[in-house]
Amino acid sequence: MLKGTELINIGAEQGKITKELLSKRQQYVSRGISNLAPIFIESAKGAVIRDLDGNVYIDCYGGIGVLNAGHCPEVVVDAINNQAEKLIHSCFSVAMYESYVQLAEKLVQVTPGKAPKKAVFFNSGAEAVENSIKIAKAHTGRSGLIAFSGGYHGRTLLTLTLTSKVKPYKAGFGPFVPEVYKAPFAYCYRCPFNSTYPKCGMHCLEHFERFFVSEVDPASVAAMIIEPIQGEGGFVVPPKEFLPGLKAICEKHGMVFIADEIQSGFARTGKMFASDSFDVVPDLLTVAKSIAAGLPISAVVGQAEIMDAPTPGQLGSTYGGNPVACAAALAAIDQIEKNDLQAQARQIGLKIVATMEGLQQRYPQLGDIRALGAMVAVEFVKDPQTKIPDKDAVVAIIAACFKRGLLVISSGLFGNVIRFLPPLVMTSEQLDQAMDIFSAAVTEVFGE
Repeated sequence: MLKGTELINIGAEQGKITKELLSKRQQYVSRGISNLAPIFIESAKGAVIRDLDGNVYIDCYGGIGVLNAGHCPEVVVDAINNQAEKLIHSCFSVAMYESYVQLAEKLVQVTPGKAPKKAVFFNSGAEAVENSIKIAKAHTGRSGLIAFSGGYHGRTLLTLTLTSKVKPYKAGFGPFVPEVYKAPFAYCYRCPFNSTYPKCGMHCLEHFERFFVSEVDPASVAAMIIEPIQGEGGFVVPPKEFLPGLKAICEKHGMVFIADEIQSGFARTGKMFASDSFDVVPDLLTVAKSIAAGLPISAVVGQAEIMDAPTPGQLGSTYGGNPVACAAALAAIDQIEKNDLQAQARQIGLKIVATMEGLQQRYPQLGDIRALGAMVAVEFVKDPQTKIPDKDAVVAIIAACFKRGLLVISSGLFGNVIRFLPPLVMTSEQLDQAMDIFSAAVTEVFGE
């Protein structure tokens, strides 16, 4: 069993077990599911993964933002085991249990804002987003929605409508939900207005004056939903004025302001939630991923008056707020707080950014480095002047990292961004080795 402090074994090799499982995977698993790393995990602990052939890898993708508290934290495993011995399932809508209420209380305490709040639980991030929209519509009596270019909110029909990347997510799945309007995100590296921050005067906010004339009457809009930091869009961090400006627009026109913190929540950005870094209090907040260290549970948390708009029975889910998942979430949040993973995220982020800046001095193809806490990404381009995206370089770097024992993943509208989401319990030695491997991979692809 992994101890969580191991460093990787250089020279991973694909063995007989993996080859046999790959053959079965090809035969029995839908091709609609893609895989980045051709491995099958045997076990994982902390920030390291062991495959079935005994190869050990440093994890810098963290289950795509799910494992802020690390792989298999002992207290979370114990909480899961203890709860599973007593009650695995009930359905809170029929017969209640204590952990559901305890977790709702905890989320009300740790999420932004001091006004009275309430919470409700579901199974996935997409379900949380869908239900936040239902709650906003019930509260406002309106039907329109505003989302943002480059955003990602899930793969159900409504969340795909909100999502803003055609391939591979949306292609062939239309028609989509009506009355969803897309506004430009504050993506300063590729500003849709060809402006430069801060001289621009925030055209992306000024744009709403025209938007409400040319696209939609704000009086018909129920909610505006946004990721404070875009995830799949490439970890785009907006200027500090952007989110407060949007919240002010929502307040002016009676819209519900929804922050999708499914990927950015639970200490990832150096604060418990990214909204805290922008001094904005969302009306509703959607959370999932790292809430329970890997168990499937999500939530909508927000102003009590808005949360109570749906009538009894209008919200619900057979498995939502499952007792085992609630127990895991309570234990995971406790670990995040006790171990001060917010501070750890800030330190990890500083180290990764310093490495990327050093590489950028040698290789200007690292066009843009973006970070908030340990949510870090680098955008690769063919030329820093033209900013032509270089997806091929990203594919090659990820492959070069893998063969050295480091797992990283891509993102971005053009697939030309590498993002880092390491577990926040990663040791300094593991992080140093991860950065050494990444540097070697970049050097291999671009040359000395």
